[in-house]
Amino acid sequence: MARPRGPFVSLPPALLPSNKTVLTGRTITLEKLQPKHAKDLFNLVGEEFERNIAARSASLDPFFFAIIDKRSSVPTSGKPIGYLTLMRITPEQWTVEIGNVMLSAAVQRTTGATEAFYLLARHAFEDLNYRRFEWKCDSLNSPSRKAALRLGFTFEGIFRQHMVVKGRSRDTAWFSIVRDEWDSGVKYAMEKWLDGENFDENGNQKKALQDYKLGSTAN
Repeated sequence: MARPRGPFVSLPPALLPSNKTVLTGRTITLEKLQPKHAKDLFNLVGEEFERNIAARSASLDPFFFAIIDKRSSVPTSGKPIGYLTLMRITPEQWTVEIGNVMLSAAVQRTTGATEAFYLLARHAFEDLNYRRFEWKCDSLNSPSRKAALRLGFTFEGIFRQHMVVKGRSRDTAWFSIVRDEWDSGVKYAMEKWLDGENFDENGNQKKALQDYKLGSTAN
């Protein structure tokens, strides 16, 4: 008797990210990280970016995107305020991961932080044709785990003793969004939350992202 197997997969090939890609949102834009971003990022976070930014901007996996502030009313308008990456890029398996996230204080706890994750997820699923979008973090990193769940990722389990980081054992929590989930509700919830109508004149949300997930799906 033949052993059970998963369903057949028949999809167009997944694509690699391009240096020319610019992902534009309402409050931020994602563009390929470049050496020109180093000075502004250094000023915001105080790290030695000018020493290693060239290597990061040349990297294809992880593929770094700079987060550019589109808000006209803030001092960082038009400047990079963080970065994030697509990594563990595996086109032959239609799988990609978000990682190496660095959000400066200028973007933390703002609409732009959520919009950056949304733009990258949309790019992975709809432009590059991936079917699985992963998020991994230290199992002890409670803020990261909460952020993954808020953004619509599904918790898949713990890889015990997965890594040794700076001499300490790390268990890794795995999360993912698959294309069916993106199409049937995650995308809808994020777009409804990010819509300008969901924010008052002071930029405060009217409804939480979770409110759009409960019982809400795309039409």
